[in-house]
This record gives sequence, C-alpha cells and structure tokens, in this order.
Amino acid sequence: MNLTNLITIIYFLGLVFGAFFLGLWDAETSIKKGLIVLIWTAIFLISLFYADRNKN
Repeated sequence: MNLTNLITIIYFLGLVFGAFFLGLWDAETSIKKGLIVLIWTAIFLISLFYADRNKN
C-alpha cells in the first residue's frame, strides 16, 4: 500500500471519528472544535508533504 493512501485513510478515519464521537460538526460548534479540525488538517497536509518529499 502506498504511503500517501495510508495517510489519507488515517485522515478520513480521524474525520469520521471526530464527526460521530466528538461531535465536531454539530449545530453548536465552538472555536475549540474548529481549531481541532484545522490542526488535524494541518497535520494531514504536512504528512502528505513529507511523504511526497521522501518518495522523490
């Protein structure tokens, strides 16, 4: 399995976990929940950058 695919699957599972168990996309969303999602996305983008960098 490609490292990029693995990182994407982990990111997607994290989003699903956050949506169902942490309630990140509820009607009443706070700044804290929004920042959690932004940080998770930033970690995803950084890991994709380094995975692509190591591939080349």
